[in-house]
Amino acid sequence: MIPMTLAKIAEIVGGELHDVPNPEVQVHGSVEFDSRKVRSGGLFIALAGARVDGHDFAEKAIADGAVAVLAARPVGVPAVVVKPTGKPSGNAEVFTHDEDGSAAAVLQALAALAQAVSTRLVKEGNLNIVGITGSAGKTSTKDFIATVLEQQGPTVAPPGSFNNEIGHPYTVLRCENSTRNLVSELSARGIGHIAHLAKIAPPRIGVVLNVGTAHLGEFGSRENIAQAKGELVEALPSAAEGGVAVLNADDPLVAGMAPRTSAGVLRYSATTPPAPGADIYATAIRLDDIARASFTVHAPDSEPVAVKLRVFGEHQVSNALAAVAVGLASGLALPEITAALQRHTNASAHRMDVNTRPDGVTVINDAYNANPDSMRAGIAALAYTTSARPEARSFAVLGEMGELGEDSVSAHRELGRVLAKYHVQNLIAVGSTPACRAMATVAAEQGINTEIVSDAGHAVDLLRTQLSRDDVVLVKASNSQGLWRVAEELLATGPA
Repeated sequence: MIPMTLAKIAEIVGGELHDVPNPEVQVHGSVEFDSRKVRSGGLFIALAGARVDGHDFAEKAIADGAVAVLAARPVGVPAVVVKPTGKPSGNAEVFTHDEDGSAAAVLQALAALAQAVSTRLVKEGNLNIVGITGSAGKTSTKDFIATVLEQQGPTVAPPGSFNNEIGHPYTVLRCENSTRNLVSELSARGIGHIAHLAKIAPPRIGVVLNVGTAHLGEFGSRENIAQAKGELVEALPSAAEGGVAVLNADDPLVAGMAPRTSAGVLRYSATTPPAPGADIYATAIRLDDIARASFTVHAPDSEPVAVKLRVFGEHQVSNALAAVAVGLASGLALPEITAALQRHTNASAHRMDVNTRPDGVTVINDAYNANPDSMRAGIAALAYTTSARPEARSFAVLGEMGELGEDSVSAHRELGRVLAKYHVQNLIAVGSTPACRAMATVAAEQGINTEIVSDAGHAVDLLRTQLSRDDVVLVKASNSQGLWRVAEELLATGPA
């Protein structure tokens, strides 16, 4: 974080100083809500959760070097204390057990502090802020964009999917005076959420990737999801002020957001032929034997450039084109951008992370998250990689996709049909929920060899008895299922 006195922090967040001998002492280290990560000069955020209350770790944080604690009550050590205002509304998990509003008060203060930092850095002319939203692909695209923009100087991007009311301000507060670019990932569970996050770090460039069916249970329809995602382009400054909206021309609901912004608009397309009106598009798309894409990128006022990606899946072409648009909007030339894309590797764990064992078995670990769109992309990558190996068999190890509401069972039934469409030979469904059983039932009806197991450990045991040389395994589910353990165990232990 940029250096700031405790007195100034208290003023920004509307808090009071308790047990602070010197209000002018500065926080100059990182802001952390995990006491194990506290370092000298930092600020510890005391969040009250369902199982652990951060206030109980205040003394440890100070002993480990924190200057003070941001808390909802006095904790006997130097603290900036904000007052709870009662049980909050909203569907954030952090509020589930927040009976008196302690967590909400601390998060509101955290957001105010992050907003003050981002506003100051932008005003001083040091910081370019890029915001990304979409139903699928946010994290992969965020990582692409960070690789591209790092050529301009220090760039901050969230680790993994830090894209909610906790992770977003936490990421913003990693910015320092030297930070040139902030790449922020914005998620939503309802109307107004993205607008709120965009106020914390107002973006100059906004990227909308797609409108899918992730969180459909919370929104009710794709049109409502589009309404929420479009809040990002509404938050952008005008074209005269440098604002740029980057829109996926291949998604009609995204392309239709252009009238909602006064910013300039850059459209990209990964389809063949390109979508009408696309400014940036790909031609000659090819995949190698492990589904890494090569293509030629076309952009305004530039000669076409050939690109070969080092990440896996044809869907990464669209993500890379979004990064091209952001790079151009940030002042980089197309050859600089494509050179960065070609050296980019996965930065976030369990995201299309492809590894091959000494016996030739390839494991596609895409177990960080799952929704119907990303599931289809993962299954397509599994099918393509298997098709390049004459004797290989395909294994899909799939768990439940979360947050689909009343559409969950039907969405999982459709996955059974998607597996058949791509000629996947084996399904291991992990979990006995109605959704998982529905997926397994349809897959079996489609002629897919199907097994249901209770957990990741049993999936590993089953795979170790079935895998042969050159087989390909896709591991994918919502992060809460923890299926990344299957991939890691298969790679760590090797063949039986």
